[in-house]
Amino acid sequence: GRKVMHKMDITYINKDEIVSMAEKMLSEKRRLVIMNGYVDKEGNNVIAYNFDIDGNLKTYICKGEKTFPTITHIYKGSAQWCEEDICEVMEVDFEGLKKGDRLFLPDDFDGSGQILVTPIEELRNKYKEKVDEEENK
Repeated sequence: GRKVMHKMDITYINKDEIVSMAEKMLSEKRRLVIMNGYVDKEGNNVIAYNFDIDGNLKTYICKGEKTFPTITHIYKGSAQWCEEDICEVMEVDFEGLKKGDRLFLPDDFDGSGQILVTPIEELRNKYKEKVDEEENK
C-alpha cells in the first residue's frame, strides 16, 4: 500500500545547530526528502530541512539568517541540489557550498522581481503539442 505522510513535526533550530542536526539524522539513516527556502511575512529568510521519519515528515526550520552552513558534506547530492536551488531564488549563501552552474536561471539573474512559475499541466500540454506536430510532419 501507499504510505501517506501525515504527522506534522516542526522544530525551530538556530544556524549553529544545523550541521549537528544533519549528522544526527544521517546517523539514524533518515532520508533528506527536500530542503526548501522562502521569505516569511516579516521578511526573514527561512530554510526548512525535511526528513522522512518512518513515513512522517520531520521539519527543522532555521530563520532570519543571510548565511547558513552547508550540509553537502553530510547529505551529498540531495543537499547540493537543494542548496544551489535556494541560492538561485533567495539572497542567501550556504557556507562551504561548492556551486556548480546555474540550475535554472540565467547567470545575470540577481534574485529580484518575480519568478514565473509555469503550471505542470501547461508544460505537459506544450510538450504534447510539440510531439503531435513532430508526428504529423
